[in-house]
Amino acid sequence: MRITENFNGNWLFRHGFDATRVGVVQEGETVRLPHSAVELPYNYFDETEYQKPFTYQKVLDWRPDFEGREVSLVFDAAMADSVVYLNGREIIAHKDGYTPFTARLTPHLKQGENLITVKIDGSENPEIPPFGGQIDYLCYAGIYRDVWLKVASPVSIANVKIETPDALSDEKTVTARIFFANPQGLAIAGTLDAKIRRKGGGDVAATSVAIDGNEATLTFSGLTGIELWDIDNPALYALSLKLTTAHGEDVLTQRFGFRTAQFTPDGFLLNGRPLKLRGLNRHQAWPHTGYAMGRRAQEKDADILKYDLACNIVRTSHYPQSKWFIERCDEIGLLCFEEIPGWQHIGGEAWQQESIANVRRMIERDWNHPSIIIWGVRINESQDNHAFYAETNRLARELDPTRQTGGVRFITNSEMLEDVYTMNDFILGQEEMPGNNRGRVVLRDRVETTGITKPIPYMITEYNGHMYPTKRFDQEQRQAEHVTRHLLILNAVAGDGDISGSTGWCMFDYNTHKDFGSGDRVCYHGVLDMYRIPKFAAYAYASQGDPKDKVVMQPVTFWARGERNIGGVLPLIILTNCDYVEVKFGEWPAKRVYPDKENYPHLAHPPVVLDLRSVTPEEFGTWGRVWREGTFTGYVDGKAVTTMTLPADPVPTTLEVVADDTALRAGEKDAVRVVVRVLDQCGNLLPYFEEPVSLVLSGPGRIIGPTEHTLKGGATGFWVEAGDEKGKLYLTASTRRLLPQSITFTVS
Repeated sequence: MRITENFNGNWLFRHGFDATRVGVVQEGETVRLPHSAVELPYNYFDETEYQKPFTYQKVLDWRPDFEGREVSLVFDAAMADSVVYLNGREIIAHKDGYTPFTARLTPHLKQGENLITVKIDGSENPEIPPFGGQIDYLCYAGIYRDVWLKVASPVSIANVKIETPDALSDEKTVTARIFFANPQGLAIAGTLDAKIRRKGGGDVAATSVAIDGNEATLTFSGLTGIELWDIDNPALYALSLKLTTAHGEDVLTQRFGFRTAQFTPDGFLLNGRPLKLRGLNRHQAWPHTGYAMGRRAQEKDADILKYDLACNIVRTSHYPQSKWFIERCDEIGLLCFEEIPGWQHIGGEAWQQESIANVRRMIERDWNHPSIIIWGVRINESQDNHAFYAETNRLARELDPTRQTGGVRFITNSEMLEDVYTMNDFILGQEEMPGNNRGRVVLRDRVETTGITKPIPYMITEYNGHMYPTKRFDQEQRQAEHVTRHLLILNAVAGDGDISGSTGWCMFDYNTHKDFGSGDRVCYHGVLDMYRIPKFAAYAYASQGDPKDKVVMQPVTFWARGERNIGGVLPLIILTNCDYVEVKFGEWPAKRVYPDKENYPHLAHPPVVLDLRSVTPEEFGTWGRVWREGTFTGYVDGKAVTTMTLPADPVPTTLEVVADDTALRAGEKDAVRVVVRVLDQCGNLLPYFEEPVSLVLSGPGRIIGPTEHTLKGGATGFWVEAGDEKGKLYLTASTRRLLPQSITFTVS
């Protein structure tokens, strides 16, 4: 039977690479994968520090179960230009930093010790997408995803393509095309047994076929009692395969779901039902470690999008992302737009051939994920290139005819070779550009951006972002405008039947090259900061969720008369999914205010807006008067469901230290986020508390990044990473003015 083992531990790592020493063990630091070759500061760094070669080495001892078997290493990804050596011999080179590759060890393994050496070059090689031009994000360097030791029979299952062609019928069908690995060129004959199982157990169907050759096809028909995979009920099934030949047995299990997904000129349909797509773009990056975070952190990002931000779709900008992230999207019902690596630049012929290969590797890795509804087969925001994009589309349709293709652009009147015209529309904000005389426009008409008069499937894939970068600690008035811009576009998309949906730019702030961002190597484009701490704009998305799932009420204010220009807090946006809000200011009686359907008629949950339509100058007072406490109470179905009190005289009261979880796993590169906030006497964040916080951690683990933090906007975050040993981790956070707080983690 197949053996697949985690191969992440006990690698030796060193800066630099010497081709003459790939066959000998070199001195280095012992590390565990996923690993970042250089851990950068939060901001103000030199990104060229990782743009050079690095060496990873590990000894693999011969084992009796290797005899007569195929032994290989499977790299989930490494950035970016990788070469694998075994006992001094080059085994494989791989230039794509985002998709898996396999190093076949079998022909060169020997009894005793076998030395694996991996060269990783973080240089921005112009022959490898996305490099060759300027890039508004960092790609880092290192073996930043998991590596697996795979031991299989000489003939094994390489991949399987599962399709559900009649998912909406009462009786359903599953077809599976199975591809066999046969590196030794052996004669193949035997049987393939297959079962479809429900999540949690229980067989749905079973079949067995004789095989003869490098492929086989299975069909299950007449299936009944099947649940559809949907965003509210992500029902998953598993296809379990067992291959038996004269060369041994092999097994493989793949998850899948029954669903249909179609972009039409009248909008997007999931399982034949109209669904307005609402989501954000995501980079796979974290402070300090860059791309190198394990399973928990990947899954947490999907959870934040789904549960905290009420999104139903994410775009993997601008490359295929971790399998753990995609699998979590499958599990929780978060739709996914996945695309090939690149940003504006198209290279030469070799570059384009590598990009076409990116399409193949992306689709063949991920074609069974029900969460993925469209393939992005165009370099993000690139110019037209007919021959290149005709081929990427042709290949995608050949490999996976069940999904449509998209190509994200920002130029208008672009040639449409894809099935869906996917457009980055940054018109909102261009009224501020010198020489612009058009005035403020939220979104352009589809015909204006496409130049195509006939109805076509259309989706907005980016908006806002660099048009209005906003820090979590920016002035209240800027943050209110940031919120307004997101609301305006969400409302416009919701009210336009020509638009399938939108993914805003972007989920969280991210590190970038010197040529972009705010001069400190950070693009402050997110609705969350890099620690995934929400800005006010995050609640523009969260408030569109069903209050049955999570009640949201967030006034867009720091509640002070003198923070905004001129003074006061009006107009005051209250982001909420409540039916109405009762507002009490000082001694004035509570006043009921309803959502602003006049300005946001298409949103499921328009914001409540306090302005002179609903309150008088006397109620909120004018400059020179005493500032009063404010209380906001949200009601759903006539019942009070949430209350927030904003004091007139906030004082630092509590140092809040909250971890996403306190149970960690040893030996897995497992890291959990911790957020530190300073709160006032009513439990609200104090946005201008910016004193240092000292962190002390004892036990088998480490704090990723510095142990001294300065609060940004009253909060900061970091990740605690478990080590290789089991035990307890004790974290203490302290600041000068407040009592220290502690958390105990269990590492098991």
